[in-house]
Amino acid sequence: MQQYILTLSCKDVMGIVARVATFLAQSQCFILESAQFGDPSTGRFFLRTHFEARNGSSLEALKLAFEPIAQQFGMDWQLTDPQRKPRLLLMVSKQSHCLNHLLHRYQSGALPVEIPAVVSNHTDLQELVSWYRIPFHYLPITPQTKTTQEARLMELIAWLQIDLVVLARYMQVLSSDLCRYLQGRAINIHHSFLPSFKGAKPYHQAFDRGVKLIGATAHYITEELDEGPIIEQEVVRVDHTHTPEQLTSLGWDVESLVLARAVKYQLEQRVLLNGNKTIVFH
Repeated sequence: MQQYILTLSCKDVMGIVARVATFLAQSQCFILESAQFGDPSTGRFFLRTHFEARNGSSLEALKLAFEPIAQQFGMDWQLTDPQRKPRLLLMVSKQSHCLNHLLHRYQSGALPVEIPAVVSNHTDLQELVSWYRIPFHYLPITPQTKTTQEARLMELIAWLQIDLVVLARYMQVLSSDLCRYLQGRAINIHHSFLPSFKGAKPYHQAFDRGVKLIGATAHYITEELDEGPIIEQEVVRVDHTHTPEQLTSLGWDVESLVLARAVKYQLEQRVLLNGNKTIVFH
């Protein structure tokens, strides 16, 4: 039977859950999973419901029928088909750990997506991408070419009908125009030392300061560098016995895991924006 996922957010008022549940029951839809949250700090209500249409209703028919309810409560909402494979565009520079982790999950079927392209500002990982039989697009960035190359990137995203852009250690600052273009549909990953240890070799800087925790943060892209709404984080405890190389290895493992989780949550429609933060229904 056909399954769908409904996500919504609106002002937190009485009767929302009852109205949605009644709609689904009247539409002969069986709820498989449901989660909700009312945020007292923002006065917003959030809901994610995964259900089965037992009368075979189409996506468009359900959208049309639900529209009056959405208007009644002033909802921001989406109704999606989880059987459709989302289309990802991966962006990378020279470090391969996050990219390789995502590509392995893709090849094994653990990440049910289509990846029609990988974009990079370097050619270092072209051979790896080619091994997975994915088109590789080399878009080198200089101060003189940045605007032109970002325009080409936006054209590529539109042409390939990309649903989600994943920056798998893409080491370039995106322009404000590109950030606005990708709002809510681009995820970045970085180590969690920021803003303390910027620039090259952050794990070596962490070693020099004797840190006891290393971690990673996955977040949405915004115009504020590395400050977008956080989707997922993880930490690993370390001590004085770890070398800089060991810290780097552990850090790369955490970065790969956190990015993969964030991508999975996004693809499963489990992430809802709540101002400068997110609601993540695990």
